Amino acid sequence: MAVFTLMVAVPLVYAGYLSFYRKQLIGGVSFVGLENYIRALSDPSFLGGVGRMALFLIIQVPIMLGLSLLFALALDSGMLRLQRIIRLGVFLPYAIPSVVATLMWGYLYGKDFGPFAQLAKVLGLPTPDFLAGGNVLFSIMNIVTWGFVGYNMIVMYAALRSIPSELYEAARVDGAGEWRIAWSIKVPAIKGALLLTTIFSVIGSFQLFNEPNLLRVIAPVAIGQDYTPNMYAYQLSFVNQDDNYAAAIAFLLGIVIMAVSYAVQLGARRKDAA
Repeated sequence: MAVFTLMVAVPLVYAGYLSFYRKQLIGGVSFVGLENYIRALSDPSFLGGVGRMALFLIIQVPIMLGLSLLFALALDSGMLRLQRIIRLGVFLPYAIPSVVATLMWGYLYGKDFGPFAQLAKVLGLPTPDFLAGGNVLFSIMNIVTWGFVGYNMIVMYAALRSIPSELYEAARVDGAGEWRIAWSIKVPAIKGALLLTTIFSVIGSFQLFNEPNLLRVIAPVAIGQDYTPNMYAYQLSFVNQDDNYAAAIAFLLGIVIMAVSYAVQLGARRKDAA
């Protein structure tokens, strides 16, 4: 309890306290109430970042969790050869720090030096620009998907292994095939794990920072300082020295994440009740 209070509650209370104040060169620190929050709700940088991450969530998360589920079902079926090697190979990218993974993919994406660009030149094709304004969000999605498919696969695979095998035997006696067993028994049985990975993915999407922040070095035009809400809060706090407004941005982002996570849970409950 003491650790929770010291490490979680105290920083939150202090950040909340900061968010109700404003610091000015002339006049010093003054209490402004909800002014920072009202300002954030009409700030195009903050709203643009939230909207961009919402798009990221809608496109990237279903693809990532779909691939994770596919790999988990394939491994659990026992029909794959070299299961341990495949499981390790899918999980391995998660063990690579996101900074290293982003630097690696940044090299691969490079328009002038990357292997994809070099291959396109050899084949006489137009050079792909993965870091152009219209493509960079999808390039970031690819990096995150590559890194987190294995993690989510392990969570789902562990849930699949806890299902009693008698259910499969009874289904096979009734004439069900492997696809039918997967769709009608396995997937419904791991709804808890699917919900857990979905909520973790929602949180991770809105907290995106490392990947766009590092790629910004080689794509400064496509990725601005306010590309994600976390990057914007970092810019406000550590570059602009506006800690009060950054705290308000952080709290509003937390509220957005809680609202989306609650909506996901509520949707799952209603689906179960239907």
